[in-house]
Amino acid sequence: MNNVMNNTAIKKNFIQLLILALICLSLPAYALFVSPPKDPIPFIQETFPTLTKISEKQGEPLLWTVYQESEILGYAFETNDLARIPAYSGEPVNMLVIIDPAGKYLNAKVLEHHEPIILAGIPEEKLWGFIDQYVGLSVADAIKVGGTTSEGYVPIDGLSGATVTVIVMNSAITKAAHIAALSLGIVEEKSGAIQPISTIKKDLFEKKNWANLTGDGSIRKLYLSNRTVQNAFVGTEAEGVDNVPASQADSMFAEIYYALADIPTIGKNLFGESDYQWFTRDLKAGEHLIAVFGNGYSYKGSGYVRGGIFDRIQIHQNDNNISFRDLEHNRVADLYTENAPRFKEMSVFKVAAHHEFDPGATWQIELLVRRQTGPVDSLFNSFKGSYDVLEKYVDTPPAIYPEPELTLTEQIWLEHQVKVVILIILITVLLLILFFQDILVRHPTFMHNLRHGFLAVTVVFIGWSWGGQLSVVNVFTFLHALVKDFSWDLFLLDPVIFILWCAAAVTILLWGRAVYCGWLCPFGALQELLNTFARHVKIPQIELPWAVHERLWAIKYLILLALFGLSLDSIAVAEQFAEIEPFKTTFLLKFDREWPFVLWAVFLLVINLFNRKTFCRYLCPLGAALSISNTVRLFDWLKRRPECGSPCKICATECEIQAIAPDGVINMRECHYCLDCQITYYNEEKCPPLKKLAYKKRKKNETEIAIIEL
Repeated sequence: MNNVMNNTAIKKNFIQLLILALICLSLPAYALFVSPPKDPIPFIQETFPTLTKISEKQGEPLLWTVYQESEILGYAFETNDLARIPAYSGEPVNMLVIIDPAGKYLNAKVLEHHEPIILAGIPEEKLWGFIDQYVGLSVADAIKVGGTTSEGYVPIDGLSGATVTVIVMNSAITKAAHIAALSLGIVEEKSGAIQPISTIKKDLFEKKNWANLTGDGSIRKLYLSNRTVQNAFVGTEAEGVDNVPASQADSMFAEIYYALADIPTIGKNLFGESDYQWFTRDLKAGEHLIAVFGNGYSYKGSGYVRGGIFDRIQIHQNDNNISFRDLEHNRVADLYTENAPRFKEMSVFKVAAHHEFDPGATWQIELLVRRQTGPVDSLFNSFKGSYDVLEKYVDTPPAIYPEPELTLTEQIWLEHQVKVVILIILITVLLLILFFQDILVRHPTFMHNLRHGFLAVTVVFIGWSWGGQLSVVNVFTFLHALVKDFSWDLFLLDPVIFILWCAAAVTILLWGRAVYCGWLCPFGALQELLNTFARHVKIPQIELPWAVHERLWAIKYLILLALFGLSLDSIAVAEQFAEIEPFKTTFLLKFDREWPFVLWAVFLLVINLFNRKTFCRYLCPLGAALSISNTVRLFDWLKRRPECGSPCKICATECEIQAIAPDGVINMRECHYCLDCQITYYNEEKCPPLKKLAYKKRKKNETEIAIIEL
């Protein structure tokens, strides 16, 4: 009698302790995570102590310009204005980024975020430490969280427990900084394709005269009339200087022929074989010859002297401007080709290899025309002629198209590919266990070892190593995404969580929520392993009366409803109150956080030593959310017999989470699919109906043997 009264008192105290801890440790947590938006101006003033003016945020993109008197000290911008990238919470992390006029990062600060792992876990000081790594780097750097220098990246350290968040932050900072730098002219947009330099076909030669060479475009012509040149100076100080009479306005001012002379068909026809060999004998790899012939205005200039530069003529190719010195010039005495006109000036200029001149690409010749406006002062105007080499003269390699830059989602999945493969293998193993459960449960020892080994992997790898613990917050995020702008990118940011949600969705549809809660939930697995150890060392177990146990189920559904109601008003507030789940404390932060959270997680684990999976049974809002869809499951593979519940109650008594009612019915909303009841179902030495059947078979065999002996 005294033992019964003591057990009743223990159970009563257990319930009171559970409810008291729930009230005292979960609700006051709200005060621990408040991150109000921060004003960016003080951070800008701190970065530039000598500033005299901060402009209004203006322009496209929106930027602050910081001045000291008339000198620009730097620029500042918010990432949400330039690159609004949703993070783990579904909302972007808004950051202030400050750069100098050369594009060097001077400062970066988080202004506002809604990341639950940082709001309720990682101290913001660690976030400041992460973002401080950008100071001193350049907007031109390819910055990568966890990258390596050998891969062409500037690596920065991540933040344990918030990997997805910091990867998104890095993407937002670098993308916003690139947009700002482009608008400011600090960097230039990179070309999508890379064209390797063409090579001249040295073995190709065709006999051609002057008419053939000019007719097919091998030699090009820049022709300027007096009128063209005079019109170019209209409206300038040089207007009217050196003008010719109207009768000569359409006469030639300058006539320049130009060609790429180291092409054999052009050079040999122009100069003859011997002179061509003389011009090309000292050409090194990457060097080329450009022939220029002129009448009228001198392309050399009367001021040209030995050791000087030809200041009236230049070659342009893409962003490359090529000028020539006297050592790169050779005078041509005569032309070998037939019917060539006479020229006042004839030259061959050598293009040095360091210019990386591409003979297969378009280039322009530029003639600078000068008008003297005073004893010293003068004005220049330029005139250009274009040159496109004939395709048959060169070998042009195909353009190289660099692999398109990976999206943020693709980068994250690539970095987590090992985890993804291992997790898929684990889920495949679990599916095989479920499909062959009727065979496996006939071998109890093997089945128990297999299950405990799988749970250990779930705890160590999925939980502690990968942070793959689902949360009711994920459910709210998904529901809010459905009614707003749904995007898979938000959910693909964490590969492990995404795969676990896919696995949970599939198993819920096929078998109900039991499979996830019993096999893939790290906190559930940790509780079960700890309780198994407690039973092994004979720690007494407390099992509540069925009537009390059944009513305590309702707590987790009430918690789910309360959190859902809060999420309708503010998902951020709901995330904060969802700290009733000890998942972040246990797995993401590994108990390294404020003491109330650690105490709550430890309290639940200690209670679990005396009552298996207490949190899962009565408090888990995620389990409640997953069990709502239990009625749509397609399969019911947990076998029962007519005798289950009446008269046999072995399975109901042995079920360690009391998911089997006294009448023998398995409540699939509470079952964790441990398969213990199926082990008993096939155990001929334990299941009473099987024992009875075995007894009858044995008696029948004995009777048949007795008859035969007679």
